[in-house]
Amino acid sequence: MDAPDPPVRRAIEILTRGAIAAALIASGAAAHVGSPDVYYEGDAGPYHLMVAIRTPQVIPGVAEVEVRSDSNDLRSVRIVPMPLVGSSTGLSPEPDPAERSSADPLFFSGSLWLMESGSWQVRMELDGARGPGVLAVPVAAAPRRTLALQGALAAGLLAALVLLSGGIVLIAGAAAREGELEPGEDPRAGGRRRAGVAMGVAAALVALLLALGRVWWNAEARVYSRSMLYRPTPLAASIERGRLLLRAESSIWHNRRDMRALLPDHGHLMHLFVLHVPEMDRFWHLHPRRLSDGTFEQPLPPMPAGRYELFADIVYESGFPDTMVTEIEAPPIPGKPPSGDDSSAEAVPLAKADRSAAFAPLSQGGRLIWQRGAEPLVSGRPIRFTFVVEDESGRPAADLEPYLGMAGHAIFVRADRTVFAHVHPLGSISMPALALAEASLGSTSAVHSPHASHAPRLSPVVSFPYGFPQAGDYRIFVQVKRSGRIDTGVFDVRIDR
Repeated sequence: MDAPDPPVRRAIEILTRGAIAAALIASGAAAHVGSPDVYYEGDAGPYHLMVAIRTPQVIPGVAEVEVRSDSNDLRSVRIVPMPLVGSSTGLSPEPDPAERSSADPLFFSGSLWLMESGSWQVRMELDGARGPGVLAVPVAAAPRRTLALQGALAAGLLAALVLLSGGIVLIAGAAAREGELEPGEDPRAGGRRRAGVAMGVAAALVALLLALGRVWWNAEARVYSRSMLYRPTPLAASIERGRLLLRAESSIWHNRRDMRALLPDHGHLMHLFVLHVPEMDRFWHLHPRRLSDGTFEQPLPPMPAGRYELFADIVYESGFPDTMVTEIEAPPIPGKPPSGDDSSAEAVPLAKADRSAAFAPLSQGGRLIWQRGAEPLVSGRPIRFTFVVEDESGRPAADLEPYLGMAGHAIFVRADRTVFAHVHPLGSISMPALALAEASLGSTSAVHSPHASHAPRLSPVVSFPYGFPQAGDYRIFVQVKRSGRIDTGVFDVRIDR
């Protein structure tokens, strides 16, 4: 089918937004790859919080907000959605109170409507025994799927359709049979024949209209799926003389975005994660350089021939994060070892993974201890992943330094690569989006303080707030920096539910 003209397409999009939003039911939505929920851990004034925000899968839709305090002196939490950027960032409706759990006084929950796609923030106003606090958590909202009608609603609409269609046919028959009769006159035989013909014609027309309506609806659904549902920016990758070239392809959803309108995250415009697949036994965290034409270039380190999956994290100037994904077959690359902020790691193949191990050796000596606890890990629940770095003598390491401005980085990847999440001690949010959110509060002092101390040495304990989006086998790459060297510990875990 030929593409409609721009004005027609715009009209279709507007109609589709309203029709589908009215017909579908919202539930939890996304960020990263296959990992839609937003996790954050940090301070709101005197209160330390862990926040989980489950974004809607359809827009407009309802976001579910969960807040857990580390102390029991927090009395109230009020929440409100606001645009992250734009002239309306200072304008907001009255915040809604989050409900305190009767079973757990440290837990608050509430729900908010997100009316448009784009970069949002959930503003939280707190009050307690230590005074007020305020927090802004950035949220990327976009429609990611369409949902089927509920059974009761579908049955009701079908009954209404049958009733209205039958009514049209009966009205046409009555009009043909009795439309020309005088008051009180009985229908004649000819009138009954006309009524039968009219009802047959009306039934055929109704059937035709219903068939055309179905064709129209399916066309609208295809337009919506193609142009309105969020998809990561397509990524084209090629290798030329040992250099990896990355170019963002155009797409309908991203046609308003420019690869030259990006914000640096941890000092880099792109964070590229390279996995040797399917065994994920080799891992690289690289930072390609952007060229003048918007293409990104990365000199490759030594790599064996094989198939690699690439995950490229970027942040648009609106604060909206994007993870581009592609696969590439690579020949043997002699390359030079990673340097600066770039790093590499090796691990046992997934087929030989020990999913019960609580420690991982570090390539520079020492090991990483995962304090897993006795409670089983399940999907859909916020978890604080805590790791302790030990030196070669088995003591807590005293030589940790900030890596890319953070105490550490963790990358969660499902074995089939349908889930990918780059997380740091503040959570799954991007730092540029957090800076925009904090700037909207009128303060920039907190933008850097939660990341990592600027002192030359850090605590040997590093933690990451995250929740597995679904059951399955996962590999976790935990990165820290010790005495100027980047170390990576690798853990495996199975999530049964």
